[in-house]
Amino acid sequence: MSTSLLGAADIRQLADRLGVRPTKQLGQNFVVDANTVRRIARLAQIGEGDLVTEIGPGLGSLTLALLETGAAVVAVEIDPKLAAELPATIAARAPEAVDRFSVVLSDALLVQTAQLEVDGRTPTAVVANLPYNVAVPVLLTLLERVPTLRSGLVMVQAEVADRLAARPGDKTYGVPSVKAAWYADVTWGGAVSRQVFWPVPNVESGLVQFTARPHPQTSATREEVFACVDAAFAQRRKTLRAALAGWAGSADAAEAALRKAGIDPRTRGEKLTVEQFAELAAAR
Repeated sequence: MSTSLLGAADIRQLADRLGVRPTKQLGQNFVVDANTVRRIARLAQIGEGDLVTEIGPGLGSLTLALLETGAAVVAVEIDPKLAAELPATIAARAPEAVDRFSVVLSDALLVQTAQLEVDGRTPTAVVANLPYNVAVPVLLTLLERVPTLRSGLVMVQAEVADRLAARPGDKTYGVPSVKAAWYADVTWGGAVSRQVFWPVPNVESGLVQFTARPHPQTSATREEVFACVDAAFAQRRKTLRAALAGWAGSADAAEAALRKAGIDPRTRGEKLTVEQFAELAAAR
């Protein structure tokens, strides 16, 4: 199935006609390279039968590549002008996919699961070019609110991609790494040149892939585990005995919980897996 994708000239002409100027406030950097969006759709391994949610579709360049796979797409767009134009773009460039596309006008951090439903189904995958300033909270919010998500591929700032995909002991391992691991196995999916965007950003971009997995087995709630994670990395240079003193009530209480969970109190947070954080939260 071949679709008429948007190139650099198409994107600029469409933006001019709509009077749209990309804003830093909304993190708008439009992808203007057809090869890049097709690469993302291919790496996402989606196809007919999948319902994909796309965050921040903008002018529709990635949207068209996703529809080209045969998947259905429900896009979440915060900009009213862009959201209103998307159906017309799909109708003009991928008329056979019109009935597989819908758009929700909403902030991705506020969108509710029911808004993403199509014919009684909720999305099985998320594929998106996420705004750099809200990439981590948007991804974590979706993973929390849409339990049907089985996989995803998101484009984010390279530094954020490193953090999300980091493993215990890595220099970039931190709060985003642990919280993402609560929901899924996360891996680095490759680099993306800044030259494929308009306007060209000041940072490099990277792809992050994830596959959903069961949450760690624990008697603690997700909120309790995440509170422990936040405390551990708030003072990441300190040992967990010291860093978790406020969280546990005292350094002695923190040490007792750590020992109960089988963790050396002299360890630092960047050494723990999400499973160990779950055990620690339950041991308090």
